[in-house]
Amino acid sequence: MLKKSVQIYTDGACRGNPGVGGWGASLSCDGTLKEIYGGEQETTNNRMELTAVIEALKALKKPAEMTINSDSKYVLNGINEWLPNWKKRHWKTSAKKQVKNVDLWKQLDSLIQPHKIKWVWVKGHSGNAGNERADELANMGIDSL
Repeated sequence: MLKKSVQIYTDGACRGNPGVGGWGASLSCDGTLKEIYGGEQETTNNRMELTAVIEALKALKKPAEMTINSDSKYVLNGINEWLPNWKKRHWKTSAKKQVKNVDLWKQLDSLIQPHKIKWVWVKGHSGNAGNERADELANMGIDSL
């Protein structure tokens, strides 16, 4: 049985791309809020966007129904469009090249399996409170290094 609905906002940030990066996620369920963040010295914005979602999913203790809100078209297109074909082609693109960030995509693919997830794109830096907070957390991840 799935846990009550969880609302998740994720974001990644990079100072330089590649450069110093951070990720952040805000998870809320039944009035309980959990915020997590972290960073890496040498990374890319796309890796941090993926890491934010991965770490949010790792923070869940049991399968859940959820909405994951992200301002990353890379993450959303990857999940909704590209992932099934990458898997069919053994993690190769249509151009027969290795999928970028394949380590994170494989991890994310594994983590989403037990959950029921609605993926929602949110325009970044547009005043959406959840997205703005995830952005603050991602920058805290950079600042914590």
